[in-house]
Amino acid sequence: MAMHHPALEPLLEGDVYVPETEQRLTESLELDSLSTTEILALLASQDRVAVDAVAAVAPQLAGLVDVAVGRVLRGGSVHYFGAGTSGRLAVLDAAELLPTFNIEPGVVVAHMAGGARALVHAVENAEDSVDDGRREAATLGADDVAIGLTASGSTPFVGGALAQARELGAHTALISCNPRAALAALADTDIVLRTGPEVVTGSTRLKAGTAEKLALNGFSTALMVALGRTWSNLMVSVVATNEKLRRRTLRILMQSAGVSQSEGAELLTRADGDLKVAIVTAVAAVPVDRARAALAAANGSVRAALAGLDAPSA
Repeated sequence: MAMHHPALEPLLEGDVYVPETEQRLTESLELDSLSTTEILALLASQDRVAVDAVAAVAPQLAGLVDVAVGRVLRGGSVHYFGAGTSGRLAVLDAAELLPTFNIEPGVVVAHMAGGARALVHAVENAEDSVDDGRREAATLGADDVAIGLTASGSTPFVGGALAQARELGAHTALISCNPRAALAALADTDIVLRTGPEVVTGSTRLKAGTAEKLALNGFSTALMVALGRTWSNLMVSVVATNEKLRRRTLRILMQSAGVSQSEGAELLTRADGDLKVAIVTAVAAVPVDRARAALAAANGSVRAALAGLDAPSA
């Protein structure tokens, strides 16, 4: 027998708006009576909402990428600010850019409320400190981009960071899941992921977190592509820090330059392990030194370097 449920809470508690992420999801009212398979199916169906929410904000996200590209090319950097799940997702995204795209340290930086300890432990009141957010953003400048991540759109730590960043002339952006986000007024770019109520009420590690992860993946990947960190769809900036990645580097060279395994290994040796240099050397049929110079003149873009050498594109 289905359990009787009182009316779902209204949008307002007194005069205070209840964010969509804190409201109850009709489809999961009987959650604790479902089978394991039914719970997983429900979660999967709701995850599709997160995918659609990110697709819906593609134009705004693209605009933010374009702003970030221009500022990074001028020597600026991108800073993520978040707490709890949002902060952990920000740290994950920033950390993965180094091995994947060989991005220089300091170009994309994540600031987590509560610091490193908060990655694995709950740090009491960390997200509630406006002053901590301001301190984390104190070094930003006019060529930087500050991106606040908060499902509710109201985290004080994020608010402090965005306020400080704006005062210092940085471009500010807010990624939230609340169309009435309190911090939207601090954002030059306001991106709202409409994920709605969670399967477990208020647990924004679910749809909201998934949507934030997808939005960050899209933002940083598009940023890296625009900065020339790929060639075609190949990860030509990958840092070979282990045997798996060394095999991947060789495979990418073989795929992109049409060389054999032994030829690729020899090319990488001559290029001191620099995959981009090896690719340009092979595809343009030029000496290693000339390939390295062409890449330097093209800000590290294989496509632009090959164009400068009048070589075939991917």
